[in-house]
Amino acid sequence: MTFGGTSAPPAQRHSHRAGLWLALVAVLLAGLIAAWLWQRHQERRVVRLGILHALTGPMAISEKPMVEAEQLAIEEINAGGGVLGRRVEAVVADTVSNPDIAARAVEQLLTRNSVSAIVGCWTSACRKTVKPIVERHNALFIYPMAYEGLEISPNIIYTGAAPNQQVLPAVNWSFEHLGKRFFLVGSDYVWPHSVNAIITDQLKALGGEVVGEAYIPFGGLDPEDIIRKIRQARPDVILSTLVGTSNAPFYRGLKEAGLSPKQAPVVSFSISETEVQTLPYSDIAGHYSAWCYFQSIDREENQRFIQNFRDRYGARRVISDVMEAAYFSVRFWARGAERANSLEPEEVSSSLLGLSYNAPEGIVTVDPSTRHTWRSFNMGQIREDGGIEIVWSADYPIRPVPYPRSRAMKDWDGFLDNLYRQWNNSWVNLSASSKRPEPP
Repeated sequence: MTFGGTSAPPAQRHSHRAGLWLALVAVLLAGLIAAWLWQRHQERRVVRLGILHALTGPMAISEKPMVEAEQLAIEEINAGGGVLGRRVEAVVADTVSNPDIAARAVEQLLTRNSVSAIVGCWTSACRKTVKPIVERHNALFIYPMAYEGLEISPNIIYTGAAPNQQVLPAVNWSFEHLGKRFFLVGSDYVWPHSVNAIITDQLKALGGEVVGEAYIPFGGLDPEDIIRKIRQARPDVILSTLVGTSNAPFYRGLKEAGLSPKQAPVVSFSISETEVQTLPYSDIAGHYSAWCYFQSIDREENQRFIQNFRDRYGARRVISDVMEAAYFSVRFWARGAERANSLEPEEVSSSLLGLSYNAPEGIVTVDPSTRHTWRSFNMGQIREDGGIEIVWSADYPIRPVPYPRSRAMKDWDGFLDNLYRQWNNSWVNLSASSKRPEPP
């Protein structure tokens, strides 16, 4: 006899426990499925845009502000309802100022992060390294930096200036106003070598003279040899394609050598308002800078852009050409997606051709035949207070011509191939020699 009732048989107890476990598993599965469905729902409401720039290394000084401008554009787009009703989410990748790291970052952005497009790079070494990856994935890449041209890709929209929109107008103005004898100095990679070849052709046509050409290793901080060569050559004008942290010791070296802006003014294709703020004004005042955009452009759209940027990042911040181009590049992408009613890269890319946008600098338009953008041009002189005063402007936006007509396209392609081979299949010259190879 038992007291307190009868106990269930072991088989019945086992069946009851199994039922409880099945019920628990069912609840867990239902929760996981619900979470997965919610995540998919949220993902369908978000579109990812890749942002690819140097946040560390020699180029960070110039590229960090570009990221800020791109993020400002994204915030404004989201405040206006997003793109096709979806919130835009930036996926930012650091190139560490290294083209090989940039290539790995692009692969991850396109595969793991599933971005709809990528905006980014500064150096041409970075762009040329990631270009084959972008093309292999049939992705959309927007490049917001003035560069050497000599390239057209079906997967890239070039919103920075081609050489006929920045370099050649600056050379022509300098020839007319500053002198006839030119010294060319640059960082030792593909952009400066290519730009200096373009400049050499233009000066030959004008009747000017190149009295010297020299390069500093990428990120290099010792300009002593170049300063010595400049003093020996005694040029009227120095045309500079130095980038990043190499600029500070170069301008300081010129001053210490007694080479004032009145004796040998530098016309830079990379120094802008952003870089000026990191340099002693006394080292750089009086020299020149050539860009499509300067902060001092007097347009209502520009004043609104500057104010919005300062409200977001600080009242004392300055705006540069590449920041403006980075900003309107994101705006362009969003408009292209809306115009295509699609986020598919190929459809957005096609819809961008011929599209115009009222940017801070003025109306910019993507040229359908070259995939480059019509841009303005301004020559500026750096003031003692660090501002840049516009001393000459083109009357109208300039049509992009990626391949200068001084040589045939095949000859320019051969010139680039020679650089790449002589630098051991790299777009940066890492060897001890910095002599530019002759074109074929």
